[in-house]
Amino acid sequence: MWRILKQIARTGIVTEPAPLWAEADAPAIARIHQDILDILGQALTIRQVDAGSCNGCELEIHALNNPYYNLEGLGIKFVASPRHADMLLVTGPVSRHMEEALRRTFEATPEPKLVVAVGDCGCTGGIFGESYASCGRVANVIPVDAVVPGCPPPPIEILRAILGAVRRRQARPNAA
Repeated sequence: MWRILKQIARTGIVTEPAPLWAEADAPAIARIHQDILDILGQALTIRQVDAGSCNGCELEIHALNNPYYNLEGLGIKFVASPRHADMLLVTGPVSRHMEEALRRTFEATPEPKLVVAVGDCGCTGGIFGESYASCGRVANVIPVDAVVPGCPPPPIEILRAILGAVRRRQARPNAA
């Protein structure tokens, strides 16, 4: 035990410093929040579907729920069932094993449904492309309303894509 404590004292702190808070993002986040509230005027429910990703995008999606982005404060929340969802947030290239499950999830989502493809893999198939094991991008399987490129994309870009998809839904003549 003493040997370990001596080693810790000799080595010191070896982690990298915490990132500086980006105050430049605060007005953009506040503006996006206000735009979403103005357009929706109610809650937006999202069903997140991992269609075969590496989980990098999921980490960024989880960051949307932290106090910095405060997604729940906007009335936007994640749900477990596509039957309760207004939007599907899909990550990863669609693996052949997830193709049918993604279609069923899309069909179970009530109208007007929105789909946002997150990450390079969801937008283009990424490094996986189309193969015997992968259908490639999400748009190859279901219709997509918005895409968020990046590997992984930052949470603010995911928030912007959600806002863009909601704006497009509002602009549709038959929007509910």
